[in-house]
Amino acid sequence: MSVLKANTDFSIRKWFSKTFFQEKLNNPIGYGIGIAIALGLAFVLTALPLKLGMMVVLGMIGIPIVLYCFADLHFGIIVLLSMGFFLSLIGKFVNAPIGTAVDGILLLLLFGLLVRLVKERDFSFVKSPITIFILIWIYYNFIEVLNPWAQSRMAWIYTVRTVALYLAVYFVAAHAMNSLARVKSVLKAVICLALLSALYSLKQEFFGYSQAELVWLHSDPKRFELIFQWGRLRVFSFFSDPTTFGMLMAYMSVFCMVLIIWGKKKWQRIALTFATICMFMGMAFAGSRTPFVLVPTGVLFFMLLTFKRETMIVGIGMVLFIAVFSLKSTSNPIIFRIQSAFKPSADGSVQVRLDNQTRVQPFVQSHPIGAGLGSTGMWGKRFTPNSWLASFAHDSLYVRIAVEAGWIGLIIYMLLTFIALKQGIYYFFRVKDPEIKSLYLAVTTVVFILAVANYPQEAVTLPPTSMIFYVFLAVLVRLKDFDENFKKEEEEERDLTIPVFSNPQKSKALAVFDSKIQK
Repeated sequence: MSVLKANTDFSIRKWFSKTFFQEKLNNPIGYGIGIAIALGLAFVLTALPLKLGMMVVLGMIGIPIVLYCFADLHFGIIVLLSMGFFLSLIGKFVNAPIGTAVDGILLLLLFGLLVRLVKERDFSFVKSPITIFILIWIYYNFIEVLNPWAQSRMAWIYTVRTVALYLAVYFVAAHAMNSLARVKSVLKAVICLALLSALYSLKQEFFGYSQAELVWLHSDPKRFELIFQWGRLRVFSFFSDPTTFGMLMAYMSVFCMVLIIWGKKKWQRIALTFATICMFMGMAFAGSRTPFVLVPTGVLFFMLLTFKRETMIVGIGMVLFIAVFSLKSTSNPIIFRIQSAFKPSADGSVQVRLDNQTRVQPFVQSHPIGAGLGSTGMWGKRFTPNSWLASFAHDSLYVRIAVEAGWIGLIIYMLLTFIALKQGIYYFFRVKDPEIKSLYLAVTTVVFILAVANYPQEAVTLPPTSMIFYVFLAVLVRLKDFDENFKKEEEEERDLTIPVFSNPQKSKALAVFDSKIQK
């Protein structure tokens, strides 16, 4: 009897293991369980109010995603970038704290990173000069709370929260992208999201805006005045304004162009060409001037780095096209906006910005650590509305840093940008793998474009560019680790620079050699 019972228990365990673990419910029993759960869920959702039912569905989708972000930081980075792209779009349809959700994902990823660092003790990326200057910049922003010229500590809290959280993206990405495949998957995700943004902008241009977008557009007169110009609505895709969208299209189109020129696979070059054309069209319909200056700037940068035949042809062709295009008279508002980007003397807004910079120079010179974080812009208007800085139109990220963090803070930030470009250029010439070399060129070109864009705009303060910028800095740090030939050369160079007395075998051999010479 006991033998029969043991055989029965063994058969049940074997059946259970096969059904649930080996076949993973990919069998009639699994299908039945799935149908039963679906019917039960449908009955529960129909019995609940609409909003509560939507919350249940979002919870069922969102909770597993959030948990998987903690388990896999690489997946978390891709989710974070996706949220950065769709943040403003969701805000046009629902009145929900989407920004708080992004902050929550960032904190979760940062906690996951700390857990892994404690467990694995892998601090290799910390040795990079980029990491060191990012840490210095974070520390400087935190000690700004002691700034005696700051008029509001609450403005500092709101500003440093954003700075610290977005800088955390760099550390999470630098740890998560621990293989070339992961680096490439993150970059592919950025390209696909940018292409999706471009396609959506073309939908806005040719098929019109959704009702929710029109309501959002007309809800603020200043917003409508910014977007409705020359008798047409400028496209803004998923984002809050055409300038943010246009700059994204500018640097991502150049990024794709670099990969087209340096790419090897034909289908990849065709796909990237299609993406580049869509991004150029989206940028044109956005009608922002700055992006049209950034594209030839980026092309000129990678022309100087490569001197490759294809690059020179593209660069020279673009210069000739811009020269002819700028001289051609037109009544088309889209073409006129593009032409005005290359005629700064005819643009009154350029002179206004220069006058503002001249007006604020004495203040910056007399305040080496600035007026405090959040003393200008949105937080300045909210917390210190009576200050003249609250209404100061800084426009430029560099001007804002100079005013809020002083010329000392500006020097630190400029050094961070310089070190990032230096590292990218240095490793572009040093690495041997052609694919890694092309990625170094493309990413460094984007960093250069954003460094230039920070002068006329606050290019890296708004998502998704704020996330992409720090992810790309992490790419610059990690790419070299996946080139085996470069690592071998680096180890050989390191061996040659080690003093002889630090190597016991070499010291002994040298002693024997000296004794023979003396004899």
